[in-house]
Amino acid sequence: MNTAQIQKNGKTNAIPERLAVLPARGNTLVPPSKGLDSPTQFVRKGKRMNWDELYAKRTRRMKRSAIRELLKVTRRPEVISFAGGLPAAELFPIPQVKAAVDAVLQRLGGKCLQYGETEGVPELREWVAHHFSRNGVQITAENVLITTGAQQALDLVGRVFLDENDRAVVENPTYLALLSAWRPYVGEFLAVPSDEHGMQMDAMPTLLEKRPKLIYITPNFQNPQGTTLTRERREKLVALLQEHGVALLEDNPYGELRYDGDALPHLLEIEAAEGKSRGLPNHVMYSGTFSKVLMPGLRVGWVIAAPEVIDKLGMAKQAADLHTSTICQYAALELLRRGFLDEFVPVLCKSYGQRRNLMLSALEKHFGGKAKWNRPEGGMFLLVSLPANYDTMKILPRALEQNVSYVPGEEFHINGEGKNTMRLNFSNARPEQIEEGIRRLASVM
Repeated sequence: MNTAQIQKNGKTNAIPERLAVLPARGNTLVPPSKGLDSPTQFVRKGKRMNWDELYAKRTRRMKRSAIRELLKVTRRPEVISFAGGLPAAELFPIPQVKAAVDAVLQRLGGKCLQYGETEGVPELREWVAHHFSRNGVQITAENVLITTGAQQALDLVGRVFLDENDRAVVENPTYLALLSAWRPYVGEFLAVPSDEHGMQMDAMPTLLEKRPKLIYITPNFQNPQGTTLTRERREKLVALLQEHGVALLEDNPYGELRYDGDALPHLLEIEAAEGKSRGLPNHVMYSGTFSKVLMPGLRVGWVIAAPEVIDKLGMAKQAADLHTSTICQYAALELLRRGFLDEFVPVLCKSYGQRRNLMLSALEKHFGGKAKWNRPEGGMFLLVSLPANYDTMKILPRALEQNVSYVPGEEFHINGEGKNTMRLNFSNARPEQIEEGIRRLASVM
């Protein structure tokens, strides 16, 4: 075991090196020493605390995100990273953000730095409600909860709805951070197979007979596959919700990033258009975020649902973080009021569409006939399937030696599937890096 030393009151003890990066209050960390080893318990005041005996049972189902861990390695400037789902930092609108923050501080003063309402800044909730009141949807601010990124929306929904004996339906493969968020709460994930058109509806009736409590889906440019659910399947899915009385969370973080084809209606809109709920959210909850279309550092997202659901989610959020950052909410609102979102999204689509095309061309050049992948109409990702005897988790260290990275696809799959797949992000690497990065991957594979 690689270890570091921790000194306290003149005594020296060893802790695992991977934990040594976390400073402990009142302790002094010293560099690792050769030959040291010790139990993994945290050392304080000369006594070893056995934390493993104290953790809640649900923590046994928690797993570290492979992506978050991988990002620590891929920060090295020489690494061409196709791993994290990161926007292009060189496109971040720094002057516009600075101007927005300056305007907010000048206009609101201390108000934008004060504690705020758990449900979110009222004007921002109104903006979200107005933005989505279209195509039959009629919602108000009472249907909106502002969250600290869309990831918090996923966590709150799982926390409020799922018990340890419950089942949840997910596409296979599905969003890794959703599995991380719901795994501590849910009893079982029911996996629905997918193809190039998204979740396969033929498999749904059998799974719905098992009475799941929730369905999770990303219908637009799904992570990790980049697939888009067809309109026919969307309509079939909404009909199944109504037939079986099951709730669904529609997660749409990438929907604005479309490069080909026409936009398809949200599941929220399809249900509203049928008229049975008078335009209000019923079976469908909807989560969104500004992370992909403005910048992720704001950590501002939202969830749309029935008022009674928003009330319960608000209780859970109040216990979690009281409220989303006030100044970040006002900064986002200022950018929206200035019309910046309408200006910026086309810039992102042009740049990311170019990068997608470069990656597809490079894959065809270096992997043609040796692997399969989808052509995403938008978003930030695609999933490459290699021959069945490949294991991309085992190959990853060799890729890192060549200074190129990806996320092993097994992490996104249920029941240990997908060992021969890898997720590639095309939005973060600069255009001039994409061809070289895919060439390096091909040499490793």
